[in-house]
Amino acid sequence: MNPNVAAAIRKSAAVPSIPQVVTRFLEVIQDPNFDYDDVVKALSADAGTVSEVLRLANSALFGVSRKVTSLKQALTLLGPRRTRSLVLGRYLVEAVGGTGTELIDRNYFWRRCLASAVIGARLADDLCPRLRDEIFLSALLADVGVTILAQAMPAEYGPIAQTYAPHGGPISPEVEEHAIGTTHAEVSAMVLAEWSLPDPLCEAVRLSHDSTVDVVSEGTHMARVINAADRIGRMLCEIPDVAKAADECTDAMAFVNAELHLLARILGDVEKDVEELAQILKIDVIPSQVYTRIAEAIRERLAAGAAT
Repeated sequence: MNPNVAAAIRKSAAVPSIPQVVTRFLEVIQDPNFDYDDVVKALSADAGTVSEVLRLANSALFGVSRKVTSLKQALTLLGPRRTRSLVLGRYLVEAVGGTGTELIDRNYFWRRCLASAVIGARLADDLCPRLRDEIFLSALLADVGVTILAQAMPAEYGPIAQTYAPHGGPISPEVEEHAIGTTHAEVSAMVLAEWSLPDPLCEAVRLSHDSTVDVVSEGTHMARVINAADRIGRMLCEIPDVAKAADECTDAMAFVNAELHLLARILGDVEKDVEELAQILKIDVIPSQVYTRIAEAIRERLAAGAAT
C-alpha cells in the first residue's frame, strides 16, 4: 500500500480499534484445545454481544436445526469459525458505522454490503460450503475501505466515495490508484488484518474487485465468489433496467462457473435475509422492491433458454 495513504489513515484514526471483548474471544478460540466455557465467559463481558449472537444463530441465514436458547448452545452448534464471523461482523459493522457518512449514503452502503454478504453466503452453500462463513464476513466488509478513505482523505477520495451510490456504477480500482495510489479493497484488507483475521480472508477482500484473479488458493476462490456477489448485490440495491440487471447477474454467475437457476433460487430469500440481518446488526436500510423483479427476469430468461 502507498505509505502516504497508510500514514493518512492512521493519523485520522479512521481504522477502528478492536474491543477488549473481541481480543479476549480471539485469544481463546485460537487455542485448538479451547473450552467453550471460556468462550462463554469472554463473550459474556458484553451483554449486547450475547443477545445478538443468539439472534444471529436463530436467523434464517445462520440458523441451526433447533431453537438456540443459550450462548453455550449457540457456540457449540455454530462452531468457532461461524461464531467468529458473527462476532467480528457485529463489532466491525458497529465500529465503521459512522465513518465517512457526510460523503456516503449510509443506508445505501449497508444495504449493498448486506446484500453482497447474503448472496455470497448463499452462493457458497452450493459452490464452496467449507468457506461459507468466511465469504459472508468478507463480502460484508469488503467495502469498508470506502468509508475509511472518505474519512481519512476527504479531499482526495471524496469525489470517488460519492460515486458509491445508486446508479454510480462500480468504483474502478484504476481510478483509485490514479487518485490516491491504492484501492479501497486494499484498505479494507488492511483493516481486517489489523483485527487479526486469517490471511486467506484478508487476501479475498484485497482481490475482491479483481476480475482477472485465478483460483489458486482459498483466498482467491473466495475473492471470485465475493466479486460475483458484489456485482449482483449492486444490481439489487438500485432500480435498474431489469434486462440490463439480468445480463449483469448472468455474467457474474458465469464468472464463478455457476448455473443461473442457482441465482434464481437464491434471490427469493435475499430481501428477507437482508432485512433480518439489518435488524440484528442495528442498521437502517430501506426495503427494496428490486429483488423479486430481478428474480422474475432471470426465471423468464431460463424459461426462454429451455424452450430454444
